[in-house]
Amino acid sequence: MTAAEPILAVAAGAVSLALAAMLWALAQSRAATTRTAALAARLAEARNESGLGALEPFDAAVIAVQDGRARLAAGAGGLARAAEALGETRIEPQSVVTRLAAADPAHARKLAALFERGEPCAFEAQGAQGLVRVEGRAAGAVAWLRLSAAQRDQALPAAARLADLADAQPTPAWIAAADATPLWANRAWLAAAGATGLDDAQARGLAFDRGADALVREAARSGAMRETLRWSTVDGRRRALRIAARPLDGGGVGVWTHEVTELEDLREQLKRNIEAHDETLNHIADAVAIFAADRRLAFHNTAFASLWDLEPAWLAERPTHGEVLDRLRQRRRLPESADYGRWKAEELAQYGALAVRPDDLWSLPDGRTLRVVRQPHPLGGLLVLFSDITDELKLKAQYNGQIQVQQATLDKLNDAVAVFGADGRLRLHNEAFARFWGIEPQALDQAGDFEGVVELCIPRLHDRGFWRDLKGRVADPDPGARAAVSGEVRTADSRIAAFQSRPLPDGATLIGFVDVTDARSLEAALAAREGALAEAERLKRDFVGNVSYELRTPLTTIIGYAELLGRAEDNLSERGRVHAAAVRAAAVQLARSISDVLDMALIDADELALDLGDVDVSALLDEVAATCSAEALAAQVTLHVDASESPGLIRGDGRRLSQILGHLVENALTQTPAGGRITLSARKALGEVQLKVADTGRGIAFHVQAHIFDRFVGREHGGPGLSLALVKALTELHGGWVALESEPGQGATFTCHLPEDPQGAAPGQAQLSFVRPGAL
Repeated sequence: MTAAEPILAVAAGAVSLALAAMLWALAQSRAATTRTAALAARLAEARNESGLGALEPFDAAVIAVQDGRARLAAGAGGLARAAEALGETRIEPQSVVTRLAAADPAHARKLAALFERGEPCAFEAQGAQGLVRVEGRAAGAVAWLRLSAAQRDQALPAAARLADLADAQPTPAWIAAADATPLWANRAWLAAAGATGLDDAQARGLAFDRGADALVREAARSGAMRETLRWSTVDGRRRALRIAARPLDGGGVGVWTHEVTELEDLREQLKRNIEAHDETLNHIADAVAIFAADRRLAFHNTAFASLWDLEPAWLAERPTHGEVLDRLRQRRRLPESADYGRWKAEELAQYGALAVRPDDLWSLPDGRTLRVVRQPHPLGGLLVLFSDITDELKLKAQYNGQIQVQQATLDKLNDAVAVFGADGRLRLHNEAFARFWGIEPQALDQAGDFEGVVELCIPRLHDRGFWRDLKGRVADPDPGARAAVSGEVRTADSRIAAFQSRPLPDGATLIGFVDVTDARSLEAALAAREGALAEAERLKRDFVGNVSYELRTPLTTIIGYAELLGRAEDNLSERGRVHAAAVRAAAVQLARSISDVLDMALIDADELALDLGDVDVSALLDEVAATCSAEALAAQVTLHVDASESPGLIRGDGRRLSQILGHLVENALTQTPAGGRITLSARKALGEVQLKVADTGRGIAFHVQAHIFDRFVGREHGGPGLSLALVKALTELHGGWVALESEPGQGATFTCHLPEDPQGAAPGQAQLSFVRPGAL
């Protein structure tokens, strides 16, 4: 092979490759031409089928984009208007598409996705002269753009945007047919109706609210807008919705809702507050009338009708403020005025006044006095309040009178008195307070508070600790610190001042001072005298005791020898025995008198103790009768014991009870002549036991009865001496008392009333108690 052959072979190959490439290009060109012709045919067919040819008379323009080239498919006029709206001078499809992409990066991304991947898009492009709505769809390798231009002032959102806007509304919105069947609904409506979609709602016949459906049918029938307020359950919560239904020009009824739950709650709360306010006003004693902005009566409480005695039916007609005043004037229930017209005009001028009128006092012809308060009402109009202060004025006058009387009374007191409030201010003082501390009344009035008064009093009483403690009683809010306190202090001029502080019910504190120097001197003198008397009493008691002891020994000897002489019948004559008996009787009587004197001395000294025990009353009466029988026989007096009503046992000192009855019998023997009768008896009465000694003797004169139980009464005339005084003392020592019933010539009855359940008459003594027979 020569060197030229390879070259020739390479050249031949290159020529063959070129021929093959040319043939392939020619084939591709023919195929493209064929495909373009087919596409043109399909475009014509599509134009005829879709009515794109009919778009020519309208504002829209259709642009086909293939392989990055744009051409107008229909709507040259629409293209011109779109270019004008975008501010594009060249009315060419490619220029318009380029302008759309340059208007907004988001628009460029949507167009690129349409051209490259066939993703549909829809957007609105804002231009210098208007708005262009763009809708893009892909069909095979061709992308179709539909452009609609609108002027800036006539630009309306697209249907899709309006649908999105309505769909984003949180409350239901829908379009319904005349029979209320939903044609379109937003997500809130579907959620409230419980539907997955519009088809599901139509298939199942779902509705958001039956009342709203009735409103739709009413709007469709009347051809006018209808509104209502409905409470419906949305998202599981009860809500108040304002529903409006309006017939649409294209058919159907558009319905939208607006939630007013909060507004309705506030309206209901305001209504309840007004009702509660009115109810509160109905329970107050003051008369209240509320006039609306039109000056008509909007509200009145029961006290208003009662105060003016106005008919409820007439008030229910909502008379004007002027009519109310006229009716009150006709019935003479307004203050007398020479110019009623002017007075009425001034009253009604309050509606337009900027400043609030001061409170007035009305003096009515019937003698009542009213306080009148006027103030603008928050809801418009005027609120008028009438308070009957007639009683208040009377009480105030009485209070002022009492204060004056109190001040005059305090001024007449010798004690220095001052009253301080809880804040320490001096409220009240009398003239004696200024005199006591040597202060001028004007200076005391100017002192003001407790500290100022203390500074004025310090020259007479230097103890500041005393004043600090006293201030605590005045100003300390603790009730324990304000407790009443009293005491004595010595002043600089050697006076003894007794002081006391007393908390008052209104929180004030009363402080009083009194000069007790003379009283304390007198008390010291009385104490000394009392000591001397006590010493004299002790000496008397000792003397009585010693004398009694000294006299008993010789008396015992006299009584013993007298008895011996009485038994010596052979050695004594009859007359001697009589004398011996007389000596013995006198000695016994003297011994009894000495015992009585000693007992009285012990009782006076509160040293006589009772030996308490159970005493049989019947046995006690028999014992006393047996003891006194010899004396009764000698006096020729019958001594009788009446035990028919015996109370049984009694708690007491048997010896002292026997002593009481013995003294009463001895007294009766002295008062009863021969042939008389003495009766001892006992009975139980209400809460007590009565021991009685009755005689048929001479009786006791009335002027003596009042002093019969006094000591040594009538001794010089044969009276009882000390015996009845001892009876009274011993009975009272048992917790009882003695009574006398007597008339001259009719005898006398002494009754000892002993308590059945005594409280104890003598300190330190055991109580008495009654025991019924058989109880032991």
